Amino acid sequence: MADSAAPTGRRKALRTTLATALAGVVTAALATVTLSATAAQAADCSAGYVGLTYDDGPNPSNTTNLLNTLKANGLRATFFNIGQNAQNNPSLVRAQVDAGMWVGNHSWTHPHLTQMSSSQIQSELQRTQQAIQQATGTAPKLFRPPYGETNSTLKTVEQQLGLREIIWDVDSQDWNGASTSQIVQAAGRLQNGQIILMHDQYATTVQAISQIAANLRSRNLCAGMISPTTGRAIAPDGSGPTSPSPTNPQSPS
Repeated sequence: MADSAAPTGRRKALRTTLATALAGVVTAALATVTLSATAAQAADCSAGYVGLTYDDGPNPSNTTNLLNTLKANGLRATFFNIGQNAQNNPSLVRAQVDAGMWVGNHSWTHPHLTQMSSSQIQSELQRTQQAIQQATGTAPKLFRPPYGETNSTLKTVEQQLGLREIIWDVDSQDWNGASTSQIVQAAGRLQNGQIILMHDQYATTVQAISQIAANLRSRNLCAGMISPTTGRAIAPDGSGPTSPSPTNPQSPS
């Protein structure tokens, strides 16, 4: 009995060793596959960068969903926040930054700034700067005027506050009732360095994100940051073209 037990024990030990070795091989193979898949999924940004922008937030009913959808699709964007909304929802402003997004100034109450005095404009922009800085620890460098309306008085105040004025090259028309497919089509017109206007309150805009991401990938474009120097979309690490976009000329800050 003792003699028959020894081979049995050795066979069990051998099976255990083989199983362990096999598990190691499988694990290594899976790791290789995972690394290969990751490499294959690495973004090809050879055609350049575009700026995805969302105005009028943060909104308790939508911002979290918008951020989660952007992250799930590997996209980063710039959020032009209204000062009052930022003051009332500082945790959402922090969530934007924590999600890898950039935050800009969109005035305090979203008025027609070109109809206001210099001191009124100063208040609208400065209060928003303070609200965002209190929420994130950093004051914005980018400013989008409500309705895209600007004049020399506004530009002077922007310069005093160290803000770069950012308009847009493509209007998604989400504010005007555009459907999800229409928003996707608008984003499909984006070229290297260009910026699209969208908003942080429409379900159609959120629903368009996955298709926008797929379209950008198919054209080797990536979502980047907006340069406070040129006003153009560039790589998230700050590298990119050094000249302003010819379709959206900007004054130096």
